[in-house]
Amino acid sequence: MRQRNRGRVALAAAAVICAAAALPGQAYAAGEPVAYIFDPGAEQVGGAEVSTEATALTPGSVYKSSIERGEKLYYRLNLDVKTNAYVSAVVVPRGGGQVAYGDGIKVSIRDSADRQCSSEDARFESAEFPRPIAAYAYRIADKDSSTCQEAGTYNVLIERESKATSTPDAWDLELRYESEPQLKQGGSTPTEAPDNWPSVLPAPPTDAPQNRSGGTSYYDATSLQTGEWHDTIAPGQTRFYRVPVDWGQQIFATVDLGNNNASDKFIGSALALSLANPAHGHVDSATPLSYSGKSASVSLDPLPPVAYENRYDSTSSVSAMRFAGWYYLSVALSPEVAKSYGDKGIPMILKVKVDGTAAKSPYTGDTGIFSVTQNDKDMARSGKSDPEAARSDTMRMVGVAGIGAGTVLVLGLGVWTLLARRRAVTAPAGPVGSNGPVGPTGSNGPVGPVGPVGSNGPAGPAGPAGPVVGGPAGGGQPPYGGPTQTG
Repeated sequence: MRQRNRGRVALAAAAVICAAAALPGQAYAAGEPVAYIFDPGAEQVGGAEVSTEATALTPGSVYKSSIERGEKLYYRLNLDVKTNAYVSAVVVPRGGGQVAYGDGIKVSIRDSADRQCSSEDARFESAEFPRPIAAYAYRIADKDSSTCQEAGTYNVLIERESKATSTPDAWDLELRYESEPQLKQGGSTPTEAPDNWPSVLPAPPTDAPQNRSGGTSYYDATSLQTGEWHDTIAPGQTRFYRVPVDWGQQIFATVDLGNNNASDKFIGSALALSLANPAHGHVDSATPLSYSGKSASVSLDPLPPVAYENRYDSTSSVSAMRFAGWYYLSVALSPEVAKSYGDKGIPMILKVKVDGTAAKSPYTGDTGIFSVTQNDKDMARSGKSDPEAARSDTMRMVGVAGIGAGTVLVLGLGVWTLLARRRAVTAPAGPVGSNGPVGPTGSNGPVGPVGPVGSNGPAGPAGPAGPVVGGPAGGGQPPYGGPTQTG
């Protein structure tokens, strides 16, 4: 039994090691463009062209889909009367394609009567080069509204628009469906957006710059905190980062692109900087940065501190700062840069500042992705992405499993050796069996079982005398004593 248990521990450790090896990560070299890495837990789902045939999405889940030029696809939601639902779509044009100004998608949530609850566009505008872009739509439970308040079936509609000059290939979609936590009972959350907030860029971080290599997607985005972060970005590449921003805090971001002496050709809209919220809804984009081989810089406009009541503002960038959690920065460099400056990565510095004192959450119960935890802060400090953190946790499990298996093996061998020695020293030999009455051909009694090799066991009981055969003059041998013990 002990050997079987040791085997199970060893197999468990091996399984954990295999799981660690299977986890995806940032498998690319610096400055080398890589495809968008989709969440490996994403479920493949097809959109329906007819709303009644749409597949239902599950809260807290991630899906992978695709959309052709000119398509309108439906996905279904089943909602109650009190839950706020958010569905985001990340658009990922397939490699090597072309996009034109105005190409993009529209995401909307609609009730069973096809009345729109909300919508948002994700479009390629002055930065006319393919890259991942995101948008979301939501259904908000609001007692003062007469639309989209009933429980029942709702539809997510995603519509694609592409110009004739664009590549006609299908675009990949990464869909996420999240439910917002409930507010605390009896809370005094304002129902109007704030009128003003600090709108001056704070002083940049003074810590020494550190190297942080950005991820390829929302899934493997590199965690950052306040500081200056060195990276490189190659033409056609998009780098993803994430920053924990708590209630009452503001986020500021600036990108400084380094010089490249290979050319002095002017390239308009060469670099795009965007921000998305924890539900992967688009918050804001900086004016695209032009490049002519000299150092250049671009910043996001100041945004308000995170507050629940921001949702009541009519400006989309303010409204999107409605919950705490991970905020995602994406930096994309046009593939056109390679024609004049080569395809090697250009150095850049990403300056991030999170300002303000964290406030209490307005939610009750499990806050899910709409919060900042101590673990989030630790990941931002270490620079880990979710896959890297998962690998670290898995290898820690492997270490514990390995130590456990080794401990069980050593203790087992020690106990077995100790018992063997004690048996060899203390156990007396078994007595010889007594003679039975004499008979002419008395038969032998049954032989006892053989004792374990290597030590004397306790004495076994004497065997019964064999029966008398042939009368008193017989000379049969008596039966043997108890179990035979070997030295």
